[in-house]
Amino acid sequence: MVDDRCRAPGQPLQAACAMEYMSCLRYLKPSVYKDGDLILGGFFPFYISEIQSVHKGSFLIRPIQEVVNNWFTWKNYQYVLAFYFAIEEINKSPHLLPNITLGYVFYDAFPSDRRTLENALFLLSGGNHLLPNYNCQTYKQPVAIIAGNMPTFSAQVGTLLELYKSPQVISFLIQVTYGLFDPILSDKDQFPSVYQMATKDSSLTHGIICLLLHFGWTWVALYVSDDMQGEQFLQDVKAKMIEKGICVAFTEKLPPTKGVFFPRDLILRTRIRVSSANIPYFFHGSLLFSNQKRKIPGFKQFLRTVNPSQYPEDFYFSKLWAHFFLCALAGSLCGKIGDCPPNSSLEFLQSYLDIMTVSDSSYFIYHAVHVVAQVLYKILLQKIEMRSPGDTDQLILPWQLHPFLRKSQLTNSIEYNMILDENRNMIQYDIHNLVRFSNNSWLLVKVGDFVYRNTHDHDLVIHEEVVNWPVKFKETPKSVCSQSCVPGFQKIPQEGRPVCCFICVSCPESDISNQTDAKQCTQCPAQEYSNIERTHCLPKRVTFLAFEDALGTTISCMALCFFVLTAVVLGVFVKHRDTPIVKANNQALSFILLISLLPCFLCSLLFIGHPNTATCVFQQLTFGLVFTVAVSTILAKTITVILAFKARKPGRTMRCLLVSRVSNSIISICSLIQMIICGIWLGTSPPFVDIDSHSESRNIIIVCNKGSVTAFYCVLGYLGFLALGSFTVAFLARNLPDAFNEAKFLTFSMLVFCSVWVTFVPVYHSTKGKFMVAVEVFSILASSAGLLGCIFAPKCYIILLRPDKNSWKVLKNRRGFK
Repeated sequence: MVDDRCRAPGQPLQAACAMEYMSCLRYLKPSVYKDGDLILGGFFPFYISEIQSVHKGSFLIRPIQEVVNNWFTWKNYQYVLAFYFAIEEINKSPHLLPNITLGYVFYDAFPSDRRTLENALFLLSGGNHLLPNYNCQTYKQPVAIIAGNMPTFSAQVGTLLELYKSPQVISFLIQVTYGLFDPILSDKDQFPSVYQMATKDSSLTHGIICLLLHFGWTWVALYVSDDMQGEQFLQDVKAKMIEKGICVAFTEKLPPTKGVFFPRDLILRTRIRVSSANIPYFFHGSLLFSNQKRKIPGFKQFLRTVNPSQYPEDFYFSKLWAHFFLCALAGSLCGKIGDCPPNSSLEFLQSYLDIMTVSDSSYFIYHAVHVVAQVLYKILLQKIEMRSPGDTDQLILPWQLHPFLRKSQLTNSIEYNMILDENRNMIQYDIHNLVRFSNNSWLLVKVGDFVYRNTHDHDLVIHEEVVNWPVKFKETPKSVCSQSCVPGFQKIPQEGRPVCCFICVSCPESDISNQTDAKQCTQCPAQEYSNIERTHCLPKRVTFLAFEDALGTTISCMALCFFVLTAVVLGVFVKHRDTPIVKANNQALSFILLISLLPCFLCSLLFIGHPNTATCVFQQLTFGLVFTVAVSTILAKTITVILAFKARKPGRTMRCLLVSRVSNSIISICSLIQMIICGIWLGTSPPFVDIDSHSESRNIIIVCNKGSVTAFYCVLGYLGFLALGSFTVAFLARNLPDAFNEAKFLTFSMLVFCSVWVTFVPVYHSTKGKFMVAVEVFSILASSAGLLGCIFAPKCYIILLRPDKNSWKVLKNRRGFK
């Protein structure tokens, strides 16, 4: 590409041309300027820094000295080209800023604080000399500055420009930044003239959290830059991690990148490392969030055709051309090196520069120019509307841009809408995998997308099959403090450790957890129970003490058998009603007792089968009333024995009581009292049908709720009171000398009766479900059978097996008659 005067084919540059080439590359001016009606300023980074540690002198005195080497990065020259393209597009537009030409001036943003501020002072002072507080330049002052690839640079330049408000310099210079969003720069009290084109990366925080949750990484390390932006990011991401149950194993602050510039799309903004002690931190296998590649209509065609001859004032463009093509175009600073072929183009630069791909910063620079141009257009329209006839002044001062920049919604030539406030959000990111090859080359491989709409609406797609993890991982890395709790278990935090460190405990009975890492188990509804694995709730089976059950069948058979046996005894007594043993101790009371025992046995059947309102009411009332009749009959029989013995002694009082059958009235009085108690029970809180879903874990039991428990125990207590009274009277009369004296049998029967019901109370309350009903039924049958057996079995024995003893002659002998 260089003619024969400078280099023979296959030979290096000749000495004269080589010297001129090196002289061209060393050519340096503080700025590039092109005049116009209005001037836009810019600061663009063309250098990156490499910091090397060098041992110098004695280790005890000065062990390490840092040496900074600056390297020119031509990739960043795309910023200038985007700046040019936007200005030319505006100057050619008949609708935006008509009859006004935009000019420009831009400076290199050096990777050092001193050089950065030095160029800013060049901008303010003019010329090639630094004269603070004086403006010696002959060209126009810019109305706005496009600057700030790095937040630290924006802060430095913004602070400096805010200081100069004297007459020598137009006050309140506008700075529109194109670098990463920095929350510090959004503080209008500190930086009132700084406007950021980049968005606030709240969406990026959500993306990182979604990525961690996707891979199940809940135990991670965070590396952030040791500056305000890194601190802000750390606070945001930690707050979000706490919400999602992600823990930070440790946090490492990296040296700040102040003064070191990289293209925005090459910065590894998010590097995630699993916390494994034997894994070094390296870049291979890292994951990177980056905004989707921007598109500027017509910009690629512009890059293919642009060359230094179109911008003779730009010595950087000439240096780029000479550096890569070893030639120069006519009229450029390096024009003597050699002529370039007509097809030379930026499109043919080395692939690692990737200058044809629009970077984020170039995209924002392009739009920043359009934003300023639209604001200038609105200001000019306002001036035209307000100016008086003959006034042709169209001078625009930088401070006049503020109201429009703060309030206006601006649209550029490609319908890109933006509002310059802190609430803007990017909606889509590409997720790349950084891969290193054996030849030490690197490649960014797209492995997914993250689409952000709002806080509650975002999507993450990861193609795990194409992700290259660090070499020590054979599969997707795991990063947890504790292994996940499978369904059926719940997490129990460990005291003094982060929430990600926990133990897994099985859910208790009737509780479930149907998801991994459940914070607590969920109780099944009352109508359901948990399966053995404690992962699902199953419907409970409806049950009750049915006739078909073995227990129900047994109880039914027992009740019927005792009923038949009682009926047989009653028949025997009716048949032998004229015998002495039947007539002894009041024949009528024996019949009443036998008849009352019949419903006592039958009432147990009311407790079996599907409960309904009628059976629930009748089972308790029948139980209470028939047992009251039975027990009060025994009390009357006992009193009859006592009166019969007393009647043998002189005196008519006892004989009158015995003849008048006062003892029979006891049954009526005692039964009446019980009926009153039952009436009160029915009137206040009667029994009703209820379901018991707690007694048995897998069954819902249909039971009769007693309604008023107090009334139930009043019925039972009154019955116990009668039984205790009967037992006492019978016990006192057990040894009275009388023929066929049944006081001993009455005493024993009441002892059995009281023992059954005293045992009933604790056993009843210690059982659950239908077994409570069974206990009550067994108590009814046992106490009734006790009365039947203890009182009537001895008499039936004499009647049926020893009829010789059932005669009046034997009766007279026992009483002592001759």
